[in-house]
Amino acid sequence: MALGMATVAYELRFDAGRISLDLLATTHPEERLDSTEVLCAWIVGSGLVPDGTDLTHADPSWLVGFRELRGRIGQLVRGAPGPGYDLALAHVNDVARAAPPAPRAVRDEDGALVRELDGPPGCAALLGAIARDAVGLLTDPVARAAIRECEGDNCPIVYLDTSRGRRRRWCSSEVCGNRERVARHRRRAALSRT
Repeated sequence: MALGMATVAYELRFDAGRISLDLLATTHPEERLDSTEVLCAWIVGSGLVPDGTDLTHADPSWLVGFRELRGRIGQLVRGAPGPGYDLALAHVNDVARAAPPAPRAVRDEDGALVRELDGPPGCAALLGAIARDAVGLLTDPVARAAIRECEGDNCPIVYLDTSRGRRRRWCSSEVCGNRERVARHRRRAALSRT
């Protein structure tokens, strides 16, 4: 994908189980957050803001902030305590201090209540919401114990395993799971021919 081109919606993934883990998935198989347009699509797709929220004020500095937070969350989820871990923890805690975007309920044209933001969200507010999600994930022993890394070949995606029996092996059964099943079938077929 060329730098700055909008990412097709299916390329952005929102199936990791937590918004902070969904942010981590934006690095695989290549950098997904390569433009402010794609970042805005991710912000809306992740549910950070309601559909139709004005994000025209987003600029390239937002990409820097989101990528930085993503890297720090990755260190915390995958890393062991140590100097780098402590710096990442301090960064996430600092970012989490920002107030989240203020929601409000308004009537749509049919009279139903829908969520809208009180005003255009700032980058710090959006990052704060993600950082608070990461803090919640990392401090909840049950959720933390359910963090898994995909068993697919060369897939670094981390997800929250909420399956019955906690037996989920892949980030996506349709993607990595299907690849594994196809590879297994080919191995069996090759063995049967010998």
